[in-house]
Amino acid sequence: MTDSDLDSDSDPAELAERVRTGTLRLHELEDHVDPDTAAEARRHLLEAETGADLETVGDYGFPAEEADPNIENMIGAAQVPMGVVGPVPIDGGAASGDYYLPLATTEGALLASVNRGLSAIRSAGGSNARVTKSGMTRAPVFRVDGVVEAAETVEWIEDADNLETLREAAESTTSHGELLGIEPYVVGDSVYLRFAYDTKDAMGMNMATIATGEACEIVERETPASLVALSGNLCSDKKPAAINAVEGRGRSVTADVVVPGELVEERLHTTADAIAEANTRKNLIGSAKAGSLGFNAHAANVVGAAFLATGQDEAQVVEGANTITTMDAREREDGTTDLYASVSLASLEVGTVGGGTKLPTQSEALDVVGLRGGGDPPGSNADALAEVIAVGALAGELSLLAALASRHLSSAHQDLGR
Repeated sequence: MTDSDLDSDSDPAELAERVRTGTLRLHELEDHVDPDTAAEARRHLLEAETGADLETVGDYGFPAEEADPNIENMIGAAQVPMGVVGPVPIDGGAASGDYYLPLATTEGALLASVNRGLSAIRSAGGSNARVTKSGMTRAPVFRVDGVVEAAETVEWIEDADNLETLREAAESTTSHGELLGIEPYVVGDSVYLRFAYDTKDAMGMNMATIATGEACEIVERETPASLVALSGNLCSDKKPAAINAVEGRGRSVTADVVVPGELVEERLHTTADAIAEANTRKNLIGSAKAGSLGFNAHAANVVGAAFLATGQDEAQVVEGANTITTMDAREREDGTTDLYASVSLASLEVGTVGGGTKLPTQSEALDVVGLRGGGDPPGSNADALAEVIAVGALAGELSLLAALASRHLSSAHQDLGR
């Protein structure tokens, strides 16, 4: 069988049979036919091999070639229901105005709950939000002979001229990324260098990896250190990690609101004191007893749904769960008690360019937020998206804590049939 024979035969069932018999590999289909036909051939193969019916998987609404940078061995699309919450007024460092937030999830009652929280925030005049720190990290690990060579390596890294040399090497690989700094860590004969980058409107993981690889060649050439792995897990990517909760990764973002006491009672059917107590005993004390890195009710719910809707790396919801929720009862001069509520997300890794943000569905969702593509100045769109997601997480925390404080959580799910 020749390549020309394959090119002339685009029948998906025949192609599937050739994959099954071993004359063609599963990942080679796009070398001979267009991506949609290749995906159909794989569905034929799987239906024959497993007995599954993939009609719905194959009913997707964009050309398969547009997903080429995002998936291998494509068979179709996983269609997660998408809804929208909002609008809500946000006064942010980058976000300014009223925003809708698309959320994709299979968890019934989530959007209803978030929308209830946003309604309270909207009636309170909106939320403030700020990105307080930004930097995507990559931390390679090097081998040295011992602590003497480790100290020599660290001393070389911390020299201002050498740092500038590493900055020039790293930034030569990207037209947008900027090296913010390098933090060294020594563990015996291992040296970890935690590079941090301003990646503008990109989430920037690939950008940081490529740039760090270029810099590592200089470290190896100029110091006793030998590179073992380009990622030494001190980054730390897609894993619960205290370093991200403390130092941040991606964007550290905070949102807050003061909800008047009468609104707490009218919209959330409880009191500021009750919500504050529930937060202290559940999110703070309970989380501390559990050894949790996240001190919140369910911030990852909103982060995950926003990530799926807007094309973020869904595995980085792990870092998005590094959130601390605070709720305080504040007494006014007239004796009324208002509720101060905040969320601080230490490591929210988002972008509005690159990766899954370019997929058609996700691009449309970013258009709903009004934040697709690069911002002016660069980085402002991703900052704004982080602030909008943070306000969504704040709304989710308000609503859930109110439901717990008023003992309405189970009845709310029952009423919605979830």
